[in-house]
Amino acid sequence: MKAVYKNPKELATKLIDLVDTYREELIDKEKFEKSITAIIEKNTIYKNGFMPARLISIIGEDRKTIIDEVEQKLRDK
Repeated sequence: MKAVYKNPKELATKLIDLVDTYREELIDKEKFEKSITAIIEKNTIYKNGFMPARLISIIGEDRKTIIDEVEQKLRDK
């Protein structure tokens, strides 16, 4: 899996694919969280604790909520 994305549109596409795959139960929660965590650590998804509005507009509010849950777990560790 590619972890670093220079282009925000590619990053958004990857996040959409991951969240949709997780929703369709094609990957388990552990693998999903591991993938999202790797992407969060290698890319600038959160600036000052917030996801940029441009990224939110591409991925959608519902997917953002799921990604935020994983990010919150990462912060709590």
